[in-house]
Amino acid sequence: MNSNDICLLLGATGVGKTLLLKRLQKLSLHGLEELGEPPSTLPTVGTNLTDLKLKKKKFMVDSANIAQISASCIQLLSVLSAEPLHNASVLILFNKRDMPCTMSLVEIKSLFRMDDIIASATQPITTQELSARSGQGLQEVLSWLESIIVK
Repeated sequence: MNSNDICLLLGATGVGKTLLLKRLQKLSLHGLEELGEPPSTLPTVGTNLTDLKLKKKKFMVDSANIAQISASCIQLLSVLSAEPLHNASVLILFNKRDMPCTMSLVEIKSLFRMDDIIASATQPITTQELSARSGQGLQEVLSWLESIIVK
């Protein structure tokens, strides 16, 4: 497997990367109706999604952790500027949308200056809201992943 066959999921500790992977694997095998209760996970720094054998990069943000937003933005800019990722399709996931204390998507995109980031990036960038815990938005993430495979 070469580096173009890898889907890399990046984000700060505790944003939901491992849970997202487990939920996407279950969704792809059993469908949304069989998703069930979310499994327990341990916080990780990064998750390599080679099990899904995809050719894209995903970056995940905990939209319920306001204190982590600026660090996530800096990390995102570092990822987007990395030479090996200049042509990778990128999906930015704003997770934990089911939490009562999350910022609105408009507020988060404004803090991240997403319009400026997308305009200046060398790679195609898509943004998506989701809750890996509740399953909200998982089908859309899976559809994005499948659409990139077809290309």
